[in-house]
Amino acid sequence: MDAITSMGSSSLSGLSERFNLERLRTEGANLQNRFANLKSPTDFFDVRRISKPPTWGEAQARINFNLGYFSTNYAIIFGLLSLYSLLTNWLLLFVIGFVFLGLYGISFLGGSDLNLGFTTLTSSQLYTGLMIVAIPLGFFASPISTVLWIVGSSGFLIIGHAALLEKPIESAFEEVV
Repeated sequence: MDAITSMGSSSLSGLSERFNLERLRTEGANLQNRFANLKSPTDFFDVRRISKPPTWGEAQARINFNLGYFSTNYAIIFGLLSLYSLLTNWLLLFVIGFVFLGLYGISFLGGSDLNLGFTTLTSSQLYTGLMIVAIPLGFFASPISTVLWIVGSSGFLIIGHAALLEKPIESAFEEVV
């Protein structure tokens, strides 16, 4: 019983170290700075500024400008497309959850063996069993096609938006140094 209590207290102290207040403050400040660059939907979806670029040079100039100007908006689009792909591929979501929970459960043992009463399993056997189950399920979940879909769809949307949206009027008056 003492081993279980000490294992629980050590995992709680490790958890409290990962979520200390100072670390949360710095991470929150970084996230706040990142979202400070978030442009308004009226600026992002301004249909009056959408036009076909006359030349490839103009398209490249628009893409270069808009990728920097709307970088946070594009990161949110990438995240939403990734979330959508996981929510529509239930098997992949299950496999990811199964692997993370399995790894967490094995690491929760702290290197000691799992005693089931009728047998005892070592950490090595548990990792092997997790791998034997997760790899075939991972192949059936088609993670490669999901990643390719995310890259293709986000690339099409982001590069398409960046190429078609004209620079704002204010950028024409900025001084180039």
